[in-house]
Parts: sequence; C-alpha cells; structure tokens
Amino acid sequence: MDSSDTSTTGFHHVSSSPSSSPISSPPSLPATPTTVVIHSPCAACKILRRRCADNCVLAPYFPPTEPLKFTTAHRVFGASNIIKLLQDLPEIQRADAVSSMVYEAKARIRDPVYGCTGAVCQLQKQVDELQAQLARAKAELTNLQAQHGNLLALICMEMARTQQDCTPQSVDDALAASPCMFQSDADFLDEITQGLVWDEPHWL
Repeated sequence: MDSSDTSTTGFHHVSSSPSSSPISSPPSLPATPTTVVIHSPCAACKILRRRCADNCVLAPYFPPTEPLKFTTAHRVFGASNIIKLLQDLPEIQRADAVSSMVYEAKARIRDPVYGCTGAVCQLQKQVDELQAQLARAKAELTNLQAQHGNLLALICMEMARTQQDCTPQSVDDALAASPCMFQSDADFLDEITQGLVWDEPHWL
C-alpha cells in the first residue's frame, strides 16, 4: 500500500477527567448597616465652639442638656480656670467642685457685691434666730415644769390639811361628831353582855 494513499486516521483524545461543572455559590447575605455613633458635644465645648474630645474633662459635668449650668460658671470663673481647677482635683471631688462653682456663680450674679458671702451671712443669721427661739422655748418649758411642781405640792398640802381637819382630836370631839354611832355601839355591847349573862352555862 502506498503511504501516500494511506490516510492517516486522527484519533480525538478524550480526557478521562470529568468535565468541570460550574459550582453554585451560596447566596450572599444582606449587608449589615453600620451603626454610626454620633458623639454629641458637651455643653461647654458647644458654647466654646470647639471639638469635644472623648477625654474631655468638662463633658461628665456639663452635659449637652444643661447649657445654662456651664454658661453661669463660665461667666464668673472662665473656662480656663474651670478646666484648671478640675484637672488639679481628684476625680471623686470634681462633681462637688462643679456644684460649688455653679452655686457661687449664681450667688455672684444675683448679688455682685457680696456674692456667696451674703448668702452665707443670711443663713447664719437665720441659724442664730432659730437658736435664740429654741433657748426661749427651753426656758419657758423649764418655767412651766416648775409651776407644775409647785401646783402639785400645794394640792398635796391642801389635801393633807383637809384630812387633818376631818380627823377627831379627842373622844369628846368624836362623840360630838357622831353621837348616834357611838350610842348604837353601846347598845350593841349591852346586848352582847346580857346575852353572855343569860346564856352562861351552869357547871356542876
């Protein structure tokens, strides 16, 4: 056979590996909305028009819902003095210090001359007046207790005198006081005596 007439048979190579089928991907989950925390500035930073940091020393004591609190303290002491004072104090004493500053600032605004000293003097005056009233009440109570004791003593003396006047001083006074009683007693004794005489047994 001529090699030229011979047709070369081409074999199609079939891969023994299975055909790769597309793998279905799992359904994608809906994206969770990110919660955005909006940090509200404290009243102090809001009034001062500055950024309120996370470690703001004024935020715990001047919340955004109480702007008048910082306005009053800032008007008298100033923001820098308030911050310096809070930084110099322990954290456990800062709340009391803020309350004291706000109270003193209100007093200073109400009374620019005397300020908090005027309120303290007025309160001290009320304390002195109340103490004087208490001393007078105690004195009146002591006086009433003494009068009560004297009245009881007089009543006891009068009762003793009345009993002494009613007691017979002698037999004549007793007979004059109640002759019938003694007369009936004498008759009763006579009857007993006569009964004893007549009823006396005769002994052999």
